[in-house]
Amino acid sequence: MSEDILFEIRGKAGFVTLNRPKALNALTEEMVRALAKQLTAWAGDPSVAHVVITGAGDKAFCAGGDIRKIYDARLAGQLDGLNSFFRDEYLLNAQIKSYPKPYVALINGIVMGGGVGVSVHGSHRVGTEKTLFSMPETGIGFFPDVGGTYFLPRMPKKTGVYCAMSAGRLKQADALATGVLTHAVSEAGLADLERALETADDIDAALEPWLVEVEDGPVMANADLIEQAFSADSAEEVLARLDASDQDFASKTAATIRQKSPTSVLIAFEQMKRGAELSFNECMSLEYRIVTRILQGEDFFEGVRAVLVDKDQSPKWSPSSLGQVDSADLASYFQSPPDGDLPL
Repeated sequence: MSEDILFEIRGKAGFVTLNRPKALNALTEEMVRALAKQLTAWAGDPSVAHVVITGAGDKAFCAGGDIRKIYDARLAGQLDGLNSFFRDEYLLNAQIKSYPKPYVALINGIVMGGGVGVSVHGSHRVGTEKTLFSMPETGIGFFPDVGGTYFLPRMPKKTGVYCAMSAGRLKQADALATGVLTHAVSEAGLADLERALETADDIDAALEPWLVEVEDGPVMANADLIEQAFSADSAEEVLARLDASDQDFASKTAATIRQKSPTSVLIAFEQMKRGAELSFNECMSLEYRIVTRILQGEDFFEGVRAVLVDKDQSPKWSPSSLGQVDSADLASYFQSPPDGDLPL
């Protein structure tokens, strides 16, 4: 078994450790498949009362998926099967969402992209003061996937739509207030908390002694402004409302959105509208449609080049502005792919 992900039964708990600290515990396809297989086994094992997932090291729970591998495959002309990683990942997200036992994510550090997908759908999301949540995908020509279609539009005051379009970051307080986290704890108590979970009969009761009070965060402090702007009927109108505000938060948010892939921003806005009305599995099917189409385009690979490969931070988006994105092309991201929808 790969050392990139570790499994251990301690007491009543099945412990999962994402074990790539030098890569910020980014998920590989092998890790995704191994986790899905182990969760299936533990679901049927009466000796395992609940699952606890953590990330090795103190920098990240999991900073996303190993998308560099997909970029390299495309560069080498290996086009077949590029979407297999995402298919397996989305099926894992659905498995976690419907898991029959408590699923406890202990989040210490960065939790982004794929890391969100293996935490936020569980029953308990426990974050320390080092928690840093983001769905940064519009900045690499991608879209907020791994179930973002479902959970982001259900966050209060349109904060999830804000996160989807702008790649806005939430620290512990904002993550708790928006529902990304269910509980807030201190990093200093994590080791003792893990030991408590080994013998816990009641997860909420086991967490209670370790909970901490948190002050309001900057995103929720601007929640009314976010709700007013991101309730608009179009991405263009969102920007217009932000531009009309005299608040520094609004101008910075508008400038940030304008740096992202215009196609990705429009995809994210449309996916938030649709996702608010869909079931979880319907959201995952929609994401598989979008990702299949994105892998046929250019912005994602240009974004990965600029941010992760050459690191010049200067992606050349095509089209380069919201107004240049063709409506028919945008609609194609939401159509059933040639190989069929996600097999849920």
